[in-house]
Amino acid sequence: MSSSYSISDLARELDITTRAIRFYEEQGMLTPERRGQERVYSPKDKVTLKLILRGKRIGFSLAECKELIELYDPESGNRKQLETFMHKIAERRAQLEQQLLDIQQMQLELDTAEERCLAALEATESQQA
Repeated sequence: MSSSYSISDLARELDITTRAIRFYEEQGMLTPERRGQERVYSPKDKVTLKLILRGKRIGFSLAECKELIELYDPESGNRKQLETFMHKIAERRAQLEQQLLDIQQMQLELDTAEERCLAALEATESQQA
């Protein structure tokens, strides 16, 4: 495993843009060293970036990702981080369940609207005939 990465190495390896990496750096989530104009990322930066990407995939906001990353404390066995993560997972799951119910309700309303439109079209056609 490499002990450092360039921005292009990380971008290629994690399939993201260098612009995205610079954005996370601007947000204070990554702290690369500088060698002149070149950014040099550590293995810790790579892990942080993986955590950010995973968090985004499961629907966490950038602020939530940042909060979880900042809670990292290997001396405590990461208990606080894990408990917070579990709480956020439960919240996200509840949001998704509500969204699913909302979608199902919308589908029922679309079905009703479609049936009414079809009935109105049939009525119009029979009046014209």
